Amino acid sequence: MAEAAASPPEPAPVARGGLALAFAIVAFGFLGSRVLGVVRTAVIARAFGASPEMDAYQVAFKVPDLIFQVLAGATLGSAFIPVFARIYRRESPDRAWDLASNVLNLVTAATAAICVVAFVFAPWLVPLTAPGLERMGRAIFLTRLMLLSPLLFSVSGMLTGILNARQRFFLPALAPMLYNVAIIVGALFLAGPLGVTGLSLGVIAGAGLHLLVQVPGLFRERMRYRLTFDWRNSAVREVGRLMGPRVIGLAAAQLNFFVTIFFASKVGGGAIANLNYAWIVATLPTALFGMALSTAVFPRLADHVAEEDLDALRDTVSRVLRIIMFLTIPAAIGLAMLRFPAVVVLFERGKFTDADAVMTASALGFYCLGIVPQAGIEIHSRGFYALGDTRTPVVLAVLAVCMNLVLSALLWKNFEHEGLAFSVSVSSWLEWTLLYALYVRRTGARAVEDLNAIAVFTFCGAAMAFFLAIAFLPVGHHGRQSEAIIAIAGTIAGAAVYAGLAHALGVEEFQEAVNRFRARVRPGAQQL
Repeated sequence: MAEAAASPPEPAPVARGGLALAFAIVAFGFLGSRVLGVVRTAVIARAFGASPEMDAYQVAFKVPDLIFQVLAGATLGSAFIPVFARIYRRESPDRAWDLASNVLNLVTAATAAICVVAFVFAPWLVPLTAPGLERMGRAIFLTRLMLLSPLLFSVSGMLTGILNARQRFFLPALAPMLYNVAIIVGALFLAGPLGVTGLSLGVIAGAGLHLLVQVPGLFRERMRYRLTFDWRNSAVREVGRLMGPRVIGLAAAQLNFFVTIFFASKVGGGAIANLNYAWIVATLPTALFGMALSTAVFPRLADHVAEEDLDALRDTVSRVLRIIMFLTIPAAIGLAMLRFPAVVVLFERGKFTDADAVMTASALGFYCLGIVPQAGIEIHSRGFYALGDTRTPVVLAVLAVCMNLVLSALLWKNFEHEGLAFSVSVSSWLEWTLLYALYVRRTGARAVEDLNAIAVFTFCGAAMAFFLAIAFLPVGHHGRQSEAIIAIAGTIAGAAVYAGLAHALGVEEFQEAVNRFRARVRPGAQQL
């Protein structure tokens, strides 16, 4: 980026419409990305099913992903955005852009160095993660090939952090969609002649598109990029200090996947792929509601702390938590009740067999138990990050990994893939429960009001589940067309039951959504 003349400090831009518009943009990105992610997974499932080749691809994908998540991912929300926002608002844009340039360069260099090390030691690293893998040689080759993607993502991830810090969400929301499109293209056109290698090439191309689409946003923000590596800069050191614990926390979160892969490789061929298919579906509600809202609101939380307005921080976190729970609880319950029709409709074609659908659906049911706490972790961890406390969420994430490891070791032999999914969900509940309790203690948040609201949402969700059990479960399984009807009708009917109860009980979040909808429709109606 070309250097621009220095300008005086200015407040971070607030998107028109405030939090609602920011959430709409981020939710659009998450929804588009997740829908394309499901399409991507369906295309991959059709081409490869739950084959040993797919197991090798899933194992190979995790090592590069770990590198990106631990390095570039660590600098985004928890470390970079609060420091950048404070300097931009309180000092000057020039100092903020110096920080951005330094962190971008240092993270890219560190990622490149680690990728080289991982490339050299791949023949030893991959067997450690999945000792029972059938296609070990293929997994090692694919791991080395896909190590180019975290290098691209390290740059792209920093661009996302910079744009989000300036409350610019559209291009970062678009980037994951292009990433998924590239993998879909690889699965459709390269999987035939190249097998899973074609998927890996799609991953690399997607990482490149993820980076390129965000570059125009930096020009719009007039970023003053400098090729500097000043790790002694006080702001850079502050980011590093905040980043340190978060690196451990993100590594711990990634270790949960490696724990699952490690034991799933011992269960038998296809177990890794089936668990991954179930996990992708289970993360839809968390991504669309928990991650989208938390990502959209985090720059605002950082601003509250920068302005030393703790009351505003508490109110915003509480408000967002209730919205997340209002949306996530019925989604988790409905997905659990309709898990088999959902899996059949999404995946059962080509090489993805009925037996694969049964295994994936059974794992999905246990993964659904952890959707609510995983969504809660998203907002409460960001509450701590806004306060500059990255250690507390990290300690709890490590504790959750330990719980997952112990439970997985105890359950995998007798309960196989279901036991591994159950272990992840239980560890998520432990992490969120402790995180919420410590957040309340740290900020003085009004937990009683939040918990009362969550109890009402749960009651409405339980009534919805009872209705679905009576109306749809006795239908039985009669092929993909029948399952599609059950999935669609069950989703619509379940949502109607939940909304009706929310209206009858006067749920504030539901009434607010209705009022917003009426306010948008009414002007158009008057014009007509």
